[in-house]
This record gives sequence, structure tokens and C-alpha cells, in this order.
Amino acid sequence: MDTLKIAIQKSGRLNEDSLQLLKECDISLDNYKDQLSAKSQNFPLEVVYLRNSDIPKYVEDQIVDCAIIGENTAKESQVSIKKVINLGFARCRMSLAFPKSINLNSIDDIEGMKIATSYPYTLKEYLNSQGVSVNIHLINGSVEIAPALGLADGIFDIVSSGSTLFKNNLREQFSILKSEACIYSSQVLSKEKQEILDKLVFRTKSVLASKNNKYVLFNTPNEKIPEIINLLPGIKSPTILPLYKKDWSSIHSVINESKFWEIIDELRALGAEGILIIPIEKMIL
Repeated sequence: MDTLKIAIQKSGRLNEDSLQLLKECDISLDNYKDQLSAKSQNFPLEVVYLRNSDIPKYVEDQIVDCAIIGENTAKESQVSIKKVINLGFARCRMSLAFPKSINLNSIDDIEGMKIATSYPYTLKEYLNSQGVSVNIHLINGSVEIAPALGLADGIFDIVSSGSTLFKNNLREQFSILKSEACIYSSQVLSKEKQEILDKLVFRTKSVLASKNNKYVLFNTPNEKIPEIINLLPGIKSPTILPLYKKDWSSIHSVINESKFWEIIDELRALGAEGILIIPIEKMIL
């Protein structure tokens, strides 16, 4: 049977989050210290650990079949690979930042400046679209120190919390691109490997859906059921079970995380009692 080869970052947060996702998909790996790859015993998958910046080219050249990388890495690599699914972790943005003493009103204000970055292609593509020209200074590694050393007027880099910018007396001025981890695949996969990838994506979707939803059950007077049904559509519709107590029912449903507390407050206002919230391990839609 064919095995799908998936590349992930060999160290760092993306490595940890990627392995956690596979674990939540019930894919067990034979992990040994300092190994270059790991096979699963319960799913036709082999994980290959690579340097993050090398991964896109490995996918394009079909050395591996797919990978978990950030959108920013895929874009900067300029390779021809296919995005399969967004994963919702390792979220960040790519931004232009400058010393706090520099005040800029628009992107045009950086014309002719020297910008340090590890992502020259992404920066150049954006600035070309804006009709702005700068001098790009390529730095592999920490770019935040460049303005303090006089190497550049500003930087273009990944920003998550902004704490690193703050520590280096920099301020984020223009956000250029939002990024998160995704599964990317080769443009050419055999039928067998595509089927394995489809199964992996199916499991991934069930895990991601469970993270964004909560299972809720509570008791309510029957007279309030019509109002509550309008509030709680559930996946298709809520489950309603009669209680031993006359004129009362138990309602079971699913609430999206984004509206969770808002809906809970409305349920309480409608007289819902004994509200229980249960995390969902998997959600098959």
C-alpha cells in the first residue's frame, strides 16, 4: 500500500502544533529522538522533518507529497504547489515596522527607504503593486535589530503578538499579509496518494470543527421551546427530549465558539436551567 509523505518543520512551534494535529486525527507516530522521519502504524503516513524554508521546494519536486507550512513560507518560496486546507494555528501577519520616532501616514512615505527583511519577494511584490520603490536589505535571521544598528530604516517581518517589536523600540506601521498554517500538496499526486490525502483532510476537518463548537444541553419550560429553537439551530436542528417533570424538556445542541457567551446569556434570559457545556472531540459534518 502507498504511503503519503508529509513534511513538517523539524523544530519550533509549527512542529509542535503539526504533531498535535496529527495526534488529534488519531494518527500514531513512531517518534524517536533526532530521527529524520517517522512512520505511522495505524495510517498510511510518513512524516519527514525538514527545515521550514526548504519544505516548499521538496513538495514541488515531489520528494514529499504534501506539507504543513505557513502561507507566508509558501508565498515567499515562489514554487508551484497547491493549498489544500487552512489549519487555524500559527496565525501571524507580515508587516512593515519602523522605529517609534518615525511617523508615517501612508505606504508612499517609505519611498527610497532601506528595509531589512528575510522575505524579499513578498515585500517586493506588494510594493510593486503600490508603485513604491525601496532598497531591500536581505537578512537571514533576526531582523528587528537592523534599525538600531543603522543597517535599515525599517523592517518587514512576521508579527504575532508584537512583543519583539516593542522590545526593539519598533512600531508596526503597515500590515501587508495575514498568514496561518496550511496543508499544501504537490500539483501531481497518484490516485492512491490523493485518496490518502483526502482521508487526512477529512479527519482534519472534523478536528477543526470540534475546536470551533461546543456541545450544550439544558432544561427549559416547554413554553419557551419555540423561542429557543430560533436561537439554537444546531447542526440541523436541536434535539428535544421530554423530562419527567411536567411541561419541561431537555434540549441538546451545538453552539459555535464565536457566539458562545452571547447565546448562553440569551438562554439564561429565556429561563434555561442546568446548562452543561461539553467539549467536542471530533465533529463529522
